[in-house]
Amino acid sequence: MPTILGQNQYGKAENRVVKITRDGATHHIKDLNVSVALSGDMEEVHYSGSNANVLPTDTTKNTVFAFAKEHGIESAEQFGIHLARHFVTSQPAIHRARIRIEEYAWERIETSDANSKFIGADEVKHSFVRKGQETRLAQVTYDGSSWEVVSGLKDLTVMNSTNSEFWGFVKDKYTTLREAYDRILATSVSGRWRFNWTDDEQKMPNWEKSYEQVRKHMLQAFAETYSLSLQQTLYQMGSRIINNRGEIDEVRFSLPNSHHFLVDLEPFGLKNDNEVYFAADRPYGLIEATVLRDGCEPRIPVDLTNL
Repeated sequence: MPTILGQNQYGKAENRVVKITRDGATHHIKDLNVSVALSGDMEEVHYSGSNANVLPTDTTKNTVFAFAKEHGIESAEQFGIHLARHFVTSQPAIHRARIRIEEYAWERIETSDANSKFIGADEVKHSFVRKGQETRLAQVTYDGSSWEVVSGLKDLTVMNSTNSEFWGFVKDKYTTLREAYDRILATSVSGRWRFNWTDDEQKMPNWEKSYEQVRKHMLQAFAETYSLSLQQTLYQMGSRIINNRGEIDEVRFSLPNSHHFLVDLEPFGLKNDNEVYFAADRPYGLIEATVLRDGCEPRIPVDLTNL
């Protein structure tokens, strides 16, 4: 045979599952987008078309929805762990399962007492508005003996309106950028962090608390760093997470530099005293780096789009 089969996987992508937990009149929502990828003894289905070892992708879809009922959704990570363990331990031909999850956050709509009474309800605890901030991410991989959990977020837009400079850079004949001693620093954070929990003998992290704390330290570092470069800010964000969260060994960020350029108002007889900017969506500088706990090896892919 002139060719051989390389790496392969299959599964059902983007299963949209919404789980509502009804605690009396108070409801709670978990809104997930779950993708399942399975690999193992799948040579024959590729070579001859034999489906003898193939668990249908439709079955993986059904499992996602059934597990939402049977196990509930405590967190994206915990739900992914339930699914990965099930696929690897229940199917002899499947040796590795990777579960990717996006979580979409909702927050409760606050209503006035007067309005609640007007519509005939003592309290309204079942109305929500979709949060317009970041999308939470999780990837769980299991091979039957060890775990890898990588959490993260994307589309978290942040801005510092001052305390940012950029000067002293290399200049050549094509350089037109002026040095800046007071500029806007804005970015849309895409980040991933890898946990050092790898087997069932270890104490499992509190996934929900960990996410909240990582996000808090990330934002605090962004706000509190007097930035001479976006690279410096990125490193401080990653370092703050590693130094404060013992369950995490590696953080990787991809930060587009959302440029804001001062508008020339002189043609209108006006002085622009760092007040009016043009927000350019492209092209943009793209700053990416990994921050590691000392002694740890990097495992998060450099290209986050392939995570």
